[in-house]
Amino acid sequence: MTTTTPPVTLDDVRDAAARLKGVAHRTPVLRSRTLDELVGAEVFLKCENFQRVGAFKFRGAYNAASRLTPEQLDRGIAAYSSGNHAQAVALAARELGTTAVIVMPEDAPPSKRAATVGYGAEIVTYDRYTGDRVAIGEALAAERGLALIPPYEHPHVIAGQGTAALELLEEVGELDALVTPVGGGGLIAGSATVAKGLHPDIRMIGVEPEAGDDTKRSLEAGRRISIPVPHTIADGQALHTPGELTFSVNRRLVDEIALVGDDEIRDAMRFAFERLKIVVEPSGATPLAALLAGRAGALPRRVGVIISGGNVDAERFAELCGKQA
Repeated sequence: MTTTTPPVTLDDVRDAAARLKGVAHRTPVLRSRTLDELVGAEVFLKCENFQRVGAFKFRGAYNAASRLTPEQLDRGIAAYSSGNHAQAVALAARELGTTAVIVMPEDAPPSKRAATVGYGAEIVTYDRYTGDRVAIGEALAAERGLALIPPYEHPHVIAGQGTAALELLEEVGELDALVTPVGGGGLIAGSATVAKGLHPDIRMIGVEPEAGDDTKRSLEAGRRISIPVPHTIADGQALHTPGELTFSVNRRLVDEIALVGDDEIRDAMRFAFERLKIVVEPSGATPLAALLAGRAGALPRRVGVIISGGNVDAERFAELCGKQA
């Protein structure tokens, strides 16, 4: 009988946590009695909207970039991203004294593009509906001799993302369920590695927008499924297929995927602002939306939620969260 070594282990996440200590923020965990009453569970919100660059992505980007050789750092880093990973790689590059070139979709949120440039990165744009960002990023890295750090298809990135769940479990203790957004699958893969490693019976729930249910379809089929690039307000989850590496983890460790509509995401963003006093971007609000809309089914007693980010500018936030006519 042969066994396959997982691409990321609990020890890898613990090693990433040690590397990130004093560099990444240890983000707060919020509680709300109102939320608990509405969903019928004790909910613990790990607020990565307070992370550096405003999202969990800094954890994985820095963990991967900090392991590059001096020669690689001298040449620079490349990445492709719709926004949060772009900012994360740009900041990690600046922290490590190197440069970054980021491939971003033309319709990426202006605030995310501005922040990426603000951290010192060069941006190369493409059309997300007709272009292949992976091929563009790989060609750019090869042409310029840059080290490519993908947003989720990398064991050091996945391990870094898992440190958010590690911190949450260290602070609040054992949970019955952990709910995270799912885009390419890096956050939930790292989170599931930690959660199942520490508490094998925990229920791992991912949340996708209804228009972008590629991971749900893939888990049900037992293989990676591609869909048309989705149109959804959750721009960080507007992907057409799960990552190969992340799917190899998630098919083993993720118990279910819940789907939420754009209106439910808006409601969750509004709830977070009005009742929790925090700003959450659409992708970051999907787990909260799943709880508030009952999309995750009957919840167990203690539920952890990773609020993945808060990068939405004031105009876009007002447009999304303004009262409906």
